[in-house]
Amino acid sequence: MGKSSSRGARVPHGGSRALVLVTAVLMLVSLLPGAALAQGADPRNGLAPGLLEGYGEASSNMENLAHLGKPAEFFNPASPGSLSFANSDLAFWDTFAAVGNFHGFNIYDISDPANPTLRTSVVCPGGQGDVAVHGSLLFMSVEETRGRVDCGTEGNPGGAQESRFRGVRIFDISDVDNPVQLRGIQTCKGSHTFTLVEDPADDAHIYVYVSGTAGIRNAAEEPGGCAGTSSLQDPDTDNFSISIAKVPLANPSDHVLVNRNARVFSTCGDNSCQDEYADGALNGLPGSGAQPTYPPDDPRAPGGQSRSQTFQCHDITAYSEIGLAAGACQGHGILLDISDPANPRRIDAVEDYNFAYWHSATFNNDGTKVVFTDEWGGGTGARCRPTDPMNWGANAIFDIVDTPQGKKMEFASYYKLPVTQTNQENCVAHNGSLVPVPGRDIMVQAWYQGGTSVWDFTDSSNPVEIAFFDRGPNSGTSLVTGGFWSSYWYNGHIYGSEIGRGFDTFRLLPSEHLSANEIAAASEVAFDQLNVQTQPRLAWEPSFNLVRATSDQLVRSGDLAPRSAERVEAYLERAERFAGGPQAKAAANHLDAAVNVLTAEARAGRVDRDRVEVLADHITDLADTLR
Repeated sequence: MGKSSSRGARVPHGGSRALVLVTAVLMLVSLLPGAALAQGADPRNGLAPGLLEGYGEASSNMENLAHLGKPAEFFNPASPGSLSFANSDLAFWDTFAAVGNFHGFNIYDISDPANPTLRTSVVCPGGQGDVAVHGSLLFMSVEETRGRVDCGTEGNPGGAQESRFRGVRIFDISDVDNPVQLRGIQTCKGSHTFTLVEDPADDAHIYVYVSGTAGIRNAAEEPGGCAGTSSLQDPDTDNFSISIAKVPLANPSDHVLVNRNARVFSTCGDNSCQDEYADGALNGLPGSGAQPTYPPDDPRAPGGQSRSQTFQCHDITAYSEIGLAAGACQGHGILLDISDPANPRRIDAVEDYNFAYWHSATFNNDGTKVVFTDEWGGGTGARCRPTDPMNWGANAIFDIVDTPQGKKMEFASYYKLPVTQTNQENCVAHNGSLVPVPGRDIMVQAWYQGGTSVWDFTDSSNPVEIAFFDRGPNSGTSLVTGGFWSSYWYNGHIYGSEIGRGFDTFRLLPSEHLSANEIAAASEVAFDQLNVQTQPRLAWEPSFNLVRATSDQLVRSGDLAPRSAERVEAYLERAERFAGGPQAKAAANHLDAAVNVLTAEARAGRVDRDRVEVLADHITDLADTLR
């Protein structure tokens, strides 16, 4: 059984950068994965409230290493819960993390995750503030009409069109202490989110997929010629599309909108598929008829959710190495072919009558699954109450299967935070990333005031929570929006952006769900930069940690007998002693002997042959590096 703790903390705000020292009281907790826990059975129940001080904390199988309150410029003491100063998304590069904010962004030095420090603050209001990094460039979403070209804080008095900025800002961060704003990407609906998309055949440019969810701007403003009305039957509207910019990395200010109206809901990528349009709808998507009635034993029952009509995307995750992207688009989840980055084309679409608003997407590493989130309540509502269905405001896991008609998404199951929250806590599925444990599909995910949950969906029909961290409500008497916007894994640690309270760092702890060897193997996967919506392929070099992590998994699942694992470990220990010196060949011989043990056990029928072959291959690969 893993460790669980609960604690109370006093957290400073403003410019304080000191670590908050707390006393942890350890307690044992029995988790019930996949279902809401009874009140009192989980340390997350009954946590003390408090926005900046006095709140309680609870955790299981993960440890909060550090917490930094928001800088003074990003906190309004007259309105402490104001979303105009909300922390938003995260991006990483080298030993830095950028935390987006509706008022600008902050850069933290995370070279020591247990002691992060604030390096740079940039005040540049405009709302949303999602960030991404490519090389020496930082990109940031701007959607609100208060956004100004010059980053001014006075808004746009009188609706001044010439000063307004809505779209994606670009900063040169080659000098991390002095970011310089370059010419930004103006779009017709601003940028609620965006995704950097790489073209494997062109490393001189980066594509920016811009998803705007606000109203269409005046046709006279930059970028000019914006078209459409609020009518969803207008064929010339800038709805039903995303904007795509192509940015030359050598001179980012020379970017161009190469596809201002990419019709991502259409299978042909433009307006020519008139036969797709159902009942005059311009999105070309299925689902215009009456909702199905799910059988009582179907995990999708009961349905009946109030769903958004699909005419824009909230978020798109691009996995360029496999040529696919997944769009979370209001009332649908879509699968896109992005082999031609300037002209994405829909290849499948799914809907769910338990999903109110498709919000974001995450592929598993081999591209055979995709997780979609439902932001029921828009992120500001209490949606993890005891009376709330476990398949509303949840994740939906789909298997991606090959068919004669191409790749299709097939529903597998739901995962929702398996503990109830109070009426004072906004709680719903939100942003997360993969945790690179070899051989498993594990995700860390933010749930606003539901905290952070780490869960395993290796078996896509049976997801299980394996770790969590949570704080008490911002208020004990009213719902003050807050909690974790994003929780992501980067180079061995988990980082969290909390809307009202600041920036956190965590580490995973060994438990019955996750061994020390698995955590060590995950920590060997390192990136120079990470934007979660630009999903990279995870790869593990041959190592002793990789071998031991795989062995631990086989023992846990019962596919390798403990006796066999002990014999293999004995050879691994000998090989590791010899590996670093002139006896590397002897080390390789011991690894060969470990493979022989596995081969003999498989032939005798004492282990699972197919799964043990994976372990044997990892050992052989490691031996080859030593020969």
